[in-house]
Amino acid sequence: MHYLPADCSIGRTLALVGERWTMLVLREAFRGVRRFDDIRDNTGAPRQVLSARLAVLVEHEILRREPYQVLGQRARQEYKLTRKGMDLYPVLVSLMQWGDRYVADPAGPPVRLTHAGCGAPVGVTLRCADGHLLDSAREVHPIERSDV
Repeated sequence: MHYLPADCSIGRTLALVGERWTMLVLREAFRGVRRFDDIRDNTGAPRQVLSARLAVLVEHEILRREPYQVLGQRARQEYKLTRKGMDLYPVLVSLMQWGDRYVADPAGPPVRLTHAGCGAPVGVTLRCADGHLLDSAREVHPIERSDV
């Protein structure tokens, strides 16, 4: 028995957030950048592309729009992560770790993540529900749903 590609959680997730500009928008959201022009400046995304990516992230409740207004200017929207969006943080940290290991500049990674409470480095690891640390994908056994 094997699963259908249309039923693949990885494929479904990539269809939603797997595009370069979307990941850079999420990077900025996790850095606390919320305003369209600031996101555009920090990512270099073309205006129409950024508008489209933000609309998809709002539609899928990864980001939410909140109005704000600077005195003397028109009302605008800023974009804040929802709980669903916050749950993507380990994904971005994993991508960052992989990039730091395999494609970082020779001078080293441009950013280090540290725990605000103690200053120790932050990273993503795989553990089973019983707390065992997994060193390799070879230690994982996929079990397919019986109705596929």
